[in-house]
Amino acid sequence: MTNVLVVYKKNFESIHDESLEQLKSILEEMKSNHQLRIELRARERVRRADFIGRDLVIVLGGDGTLTSISHNIDENTPVMGVNSHPVSEDTNGSVGFYMDSTLETFAEDFSAALSGTAIENNLPRLRAIIDSTSGNRYTTDPAMNELLIANTHQYAPSKYHVRRGENDTTQQSSGLIFSTWLGQGAWFSHSLDMQTLENIRASVNEGDIDSNYFVLARDLGHHQRKEAPWSWVDWTNLPTQILSDMHRGYVVPDGWDEVHFNRGASITVDLNAPKLRLLTFRQSMKERLWDSIRK
Repeated sequence: MTNVLVVYKKNFESIHDESLEQLKSILEEMKSNHQLRIELRARERVRRADFIGRDLVIVLGGDGTLTSISHNIDENTPVMGVNSHPVSEDTNGSVGFYMDSTLETFAEDFSAALSGTAIENNLPRLRAIIDSTSGNRYTTDPAMNELLIANTHQYAPSKYHVRRGENDTTQQSSGLIFSTWLGQGAWFSHSLDMQTLENIRASVNEGDIDSNYFVLARDLGHHQRKEAPWSWVDWTNLPTQILSDMHRGYVVPDGWDEVHFNRGASITVDLNAPKLRLLTFRQSMKERLWDSIRK
């Protein structure tokens, strides 16, 4: 018996309801050839306990649906994304970068997932470890795309001391964005001008994609960029250590749950969170990103 959890997007738009009904119909038909135990949960009602003991997690929706629940999925559980509203069929639809399957290909893709012939992508994820002044330690949920550290009041500057390797400096910016290689299109690439983005991409060695991550200090003063270029925009495998000089700041992984900290807190960011085992069926995720960059 294969234990499958289906997490779906529920926002009362008919297109997603119709996609869910089609998916359920396909799964019912496939039960005749496979021993399946299938449970369905709306994204808004899913809990971490729902993911325990699953042989496969199917996410029906767009990239936001996946990133919103991915922190619940451990590194041993395979997950496949099904785009419920592809932009190829509707200009108002979802690109679904992580969603390699559609309803048209789902039956074939699901069979590949069950037989073990799908492409396995073990995606590195970011984490932040927060040490408070009271001695408490908290590790954030893993981030597939990006992780933001900033002042909770966006009208106020983010003040902090940052260290990476033997380099250290004090900054005042709009906050720090950390991005995985695959997550660069979510926020990181939109925060840089095209020339700077091309320059930083040119510094990327393909062999470092699983061990390195991007760092960007948003709206950092030009004099600080010149004095400490490593702290403005970087592609690195070293942990980044931050000492907060903000009365109240937060860490936000993938734009979801906020973790707050105060002045004096120490935050360490690295790429040592548990990986995500994402299945694709035509291209690996690395090939997919390279193709999108070259377009």
